[in-house]
Amino acid sequence: MSNLTELLQAADSHRAELLARLAEEKTTAYRLFHGSAEGRPGLTIDRYGDVLLMQTFHHPLSDDEHAAILAHYAPLGLHPVYNDRSGANSRIGNPLPPEELEQAQLPRTISEMGVNYHFQARHQGQDPWLFLDLRAGRRRVMQLAEGKSVLNLFAYTGGVGVAAAKADASFVMNVDFAESSLQVARANAKLNALATRPRCVQSDCFAALRQLSGIGQPKMVRGKKMPPFPELEARQFDVVFLDPPRYAKSPFGVVDLINDYPALFKPALLATAPGGVLICCNNVAQVDRDAWLAQLKRSAEKAGRPVHDAEWITPEDDFPSFDGQPPLKMVLLHV
Repeated sequence: MSNLTELLQAADSHRAELLARLAEEKTTAYRLFHGSAEGRPGLTIDRYGDVLLMQTFHHPLSDDEHAAILAHYAPLGLHPVYNDRSGANSRIGNPLPPEELEQAQLPRTISEMGVNYHFQARHQGQDPWLFLDLRAGRRRVMQLAEGKSVLNLFAYTGGVGVAAAKADASFVMNVDFAESSLQVARANAKLNALATRPRCVQSDCFAALRQLSGIGQPKMVRGKKMPPFPELEARQFDVVFLDPPRYAKSPFGVVDLINDYPALFKPALLATAPGGVLICCNNVAQVDRDAWLAQLKRSAEKAGRPVHDAEWITPEDDFPSFDGQPPLKMVLLHV
């Protein structure tokens, strides 16, 4: 028996209770093996409906490892797809045989907590259309959303927004810069019976947030004309979900989760209604969660909107962190 097979068996045992609960919820998407915590850094194995998605980020699978994974999960009867992303910019670099590529590009529907989402193992982008480690965040939003207004920032394919609408939010706004992602978000909404259809706004999040928060986004900055952006009325939301990428630069501002989270945090806080909640995410492993939370509280005090209570949202057991410091940090702030 290979060492990898033993690691996969241990991962199965660790997940047994969670997977039973997810099956009861009709959730068909979850992580089967989280290599960074379970003994093979750089390897992730996910189930998305009837697809077994293997991804490598540090170095490709050896033939023996690939065979061991296929043999271990064969009883599940899934279509295996392997995306090697160990090259530059985490781009998928490995060609697939024609029949495997056809399966990888086949449009599918997956389910999570009663919400349906589109999925393709390979598409024009790189990342799967639903980030599975955010399930705990989507679950918490669904618990909060009924009758509430929800703002989903850096919405990607709208997972949080669709989940909120499914949980009977009164109004949902998804904001993302990429129209290709928002197209999937709109399609995800159509997969579900929703009382209110999320509004999708294609915009730089800085420009959107400055307007929603009442700070305002000028069309000229230091003598330079800014790129076009949709004009939005100032308004506050009962629930704000802030999930920025690690680093991104645009004419409107710089997203930097290590050095300058407050640049986004302040306008997001001002766009949160008094008595509402702001859920902040930080996916940089090297950021200490307690130091980060202390920074958020200082920023809130400075903005005149102190944090009344903070609640950590921990990724579920398919994303184990045996040192209690999961790379993805999610904190719910009562403001």
